[in-house]
Amino acid sequence: MLYRFLKGLSTFISWLPYKLVISLGRNCGKIYWRVAKKQRVRAEETIRERMGVTPEEGRDIIHRLFLNLGMTFMEMLYMPALNKDNIRGLVTFDRPDVLWEALAQKKGVVMLACHIDNWEWLGAALALNGFPLSAVEKPQPNPVYSDFMNELRRGVGQEIFARGTNEILGCARAMKKGRMLGLIADQDGGYHGIFVPFFGKMASTPEGPAYFARKFKAPVIPIFIIRRKNGYGHRVFVKDPIYYEDTGDRKHDDYVITLKMTQEVEKIIRQYPDNWIWFQHRWNTPYEG
Repeated sequence: MLYRFLKGLSTFISWLPYKLVISLGRNCGKIYWRVAKKQRVRAEETIRERMGVTPEEGRDIIHRLFLNLGMTFMEMLYMPALNKDNIRGLVTFDRPDVLWEALAQKKGVVMLACHIDNWEWLGAALALNGFPLSAVEKPQPNPVYSDFMNELRRGVGQEIFARGTNEILGCARAMKKGRMLGLIADQDGGYHGIFVPFFGKMASTPEGPAYFARKFKAPVIPIFIIRRKNGYGHRVFVKDPIYYEDTGDRKHDDYVITLKMTQEVEKIIRQYPDNWIWFQHRWNTPYEG
């Protein structure tokens, strides 16, 4: 029942003009801001603590964030309407040559992304522009929603691996083929993650990017998508590659490259704070020194 509803809603949204989709999304964001009190309060508290903004500044930033989230949600439903022709007007890349040069090394590329703006459209734009992208799904509480999102992702040309016993094997196979492996860098890594400072507080960070960079001697390229000021469309910023420096001390070397990656994530969030999800449980795993 849920799948049919999401599929039907997505089909309907895909028929609408893009500007109308954004208008609807902005209104959805206004409603979300009013009803999601728990997330709103947590986001405002977190941004005040981590960025030192005033309550008024925090409230204004988080309000814009919720508007962006509404637009992002509607854009996700709009994904079946994306194609190789219209994506170039909706998502622009500042330095695509950096990606092509990294792929030319034939070692695979670790694409470092985070939960900023419409990360689903980042994957769609890469795939529709011809970049060989593989990614691991982030399981949702409802598996029906996960299946629906994976269908949207595959529809724009992404290779998706489900989390489970074959996850690492699938990622390794993608790297051996010289593909881009999309990994998220700003989610809690649990007790097996690598603790690095993030906005002044130690945060457990997924070890996957460091692992694949070390194993395949592959470049890590931070790539971030940001909504344009008028709300219509996005810009993608491709940062300089980060390479794994092997000194023989694996724990130290993993820490160093994870710290560099995290610093890039923090830098883009500080530039565009109303694009990042401040209410996610980023510092959920306690640091024990």
